[in-house]
Amino acid sequence: MIFHDLKKMGILGINNRVGRYILRHNKRENYPLVDNKVLTAERAEAWGIATPENYLIVENYGSLKHLHLKLLNFESFVIKPAKGSQGNGIIVIKEIIKEEKNGEIRVLCRRSNDKLMDVEEVKHHISGILSGLYSLSGQSDTAIIQAKIDKHPIFDDYSYGGIPDIRVIVYEGFPVMSMVRLPTKNSDGKANLHQGAIGAGLNLSNGFTNNAVIRNQVIDVHPDTGHKLSGLRLPFWREILELSARCYDMVELGYLGADIVLTPDHGPILLELNARPGLGIQIANLDGLVPRLEKIRLEAPKNLMAKERVDYSMSNF
Repeated sequence: MIFHDLKKMGILGINNRVGRYILRHNKRENYPLVDNKVLTAERAEAWGIATPENYLIVENYGSLKHLHLKLLNFESFVIKPAKGSQGNGIIVIKEIIKEEKNGEIRVLCRRSNDKLMDVEEVKHHISGILSGLYSLSGQSDTAIIQAKIDKHPIFDDYSYGGIPDIRVIVYEGFPVMSMVRLPTKNSDGKANLHQGAIGAGLNLSNGFTNNAVIRNQVIDVHPDTGHKLSGLRLPFWREILELSARCYDMVELGYLGADIVLTPDHGPILLELNARPGLGIQIANLDGLVPRLEKIRLEAPKNLMAKERVDYSMSNF
């Protein structure tokens, strides 16, 4: 009975997502463009799409020897695996502390949760990234030292510690569903639903939040800030949707998830792309993906520009 009800609601399941949409619309040769964040950033730069600045790319263990000296050039940064997923392996450093004693320099890194890490601990973490500890395939990986993005003030009452991001599901270049992921104390300040962040559904027509969940449980207020979650309207909404629509043209994947962050000074920028976006966005919106995907497949005009595809989505969803 439950499967019949889910089908009636238009809920997209894992098998249907893979068989009907991912395998049919995502060419395997294009996967590296989204599975490797270094390649994504390079392609985005060529397309004029803004991404966080990559300070350093650490490709081998030998690069770790003098890493602490290079880190002193930055006030803050983010460490992430190039081929990681679900937020695993990401560490946010919000402050570098330099201590000098008896002619020796000690470097400490303050994380977003205020915990201190010795630079040797940071090197050990990066060593784990290089070994493939957090990579999709378990094979050796590359570590990215990336600029830390400041939180847009619109999220001051809606986020604990970290930076919220906006996930947009894009099908054949049309945005079909979106949510904003809001960090919590339980998620360690990360915008990751698996680790306890909030998923708040967004109306494609206007960028207003419509529902919010934590681990599939509907909630009304942020557990840490106490602020009511309904009624938040994201600025730059049309720009967010146009950016996500352009990602389809950029990597030529027919079914993808675009993760976008709002910056205080530069509006929306692309954080990363996902060729296998999760299905929790349906719970966040209390709505199924299937009717929207099928409407685009069967009814949407072909060969439209990104702006025209966004017009269609904002009018129909």
